Amino acid sequence: MIAPTTAPKTDSKTDLYAVFGNPIAHSLSPRIHTAFAAATGQALRYETRLAPREGFVEAWRVFVAQGGRGANVTVPFKEDAFRLCARPENALSERARLSGAVNTLCREGERVFGDNTDGAGLLRDLEGNLAARLAGRRVLLLGAGGAARGVLPPLRARHPACLCIANRTAEKARALAAEFSTPELPLAGCGFAELPTILNEGAFDIVLNATAASLANTTPPLPPGLFAPEALAYDMMYGKGQTPFLKAAAEIGAKTLSDGLGMLVEQAAESFLLWRGIRPETRAILEGLRALDAG
Repeated sequence: MIAPTTAPKTDSKTDLYAVFGNPIAHSLSPRIHTAFAAATGQALRYETRLAPREGFVEAWRVFVAQGGRGANVTVPFKEDAFRLCARPENALSERARLSGAVNTLCREGERVFGDNTDGAGLLRDLEGNLAARLAGRRVLLLGAGGAARGVLPPLRARHPACLCIANRTAEKARALAAEFSTPELPLAGCGFAELPTILNEGAFDIVLNATAASLANTTPPLPPGLFAPEALAYDMMYGKGQTPFLKAAAEIGAKTLSDGLGMLVEQAAESFLLWRGIRPETRAILEGLRALDAG
């Protein structure tokens, strides 16, 4: 059963967009895209859609039948969206094809075009908003699902000194590392339990949490010594106040903490550009959301 937050009908002057996820009630995407539309003079409505965990494709079809023009896709459906767009009658962007995950859908007549704006959004937040340098740094990515896949190609392209993937299931992390390794940058994959051994090669300058643990109010295990001096802990999830991951990171020495709100806003702007042909300014909207969170 699909649960939109607002009535599914739209009039002829207002285009319909949405974000699909499970869970999804926490999403700030409707607020962000409504602000983008107001700032750029675009007529659209954007809502959340709770899709069944085994029913993403049917949820998308119902949305299209109701006039939906495009959508964002979040946990746990990014790989489902990729498989949808990998069908011969549909299409994928190069960055979606590289990552093996889709977070943005665009309907082009009967065809569905899939893109992945997560990596671009993450880099804009890390390098633009946080002034973080990736080249030559030791980077750890926690998680091996669709969120991790979406950011691996752009992270790899920034030439870190080391890029390691850790996951609850070690085999999945190793498979992902093998898939994205290059001769110039061989990636390492391990289970969470193996992180203390990995640390024998050095602590990490940047630790990115791409797991969904924060949605369940938990955190991946973080061993002592994980963070180098001046290290950044970055949670790709967001919430009011610090996430459990960021609280745990602060306790074991991370100097700079950031949730994924900036990434959310920046990747949303990339999606908006795909749908509407204009990239909205993000700074004022991000500052407004930060102020709302602080309040």
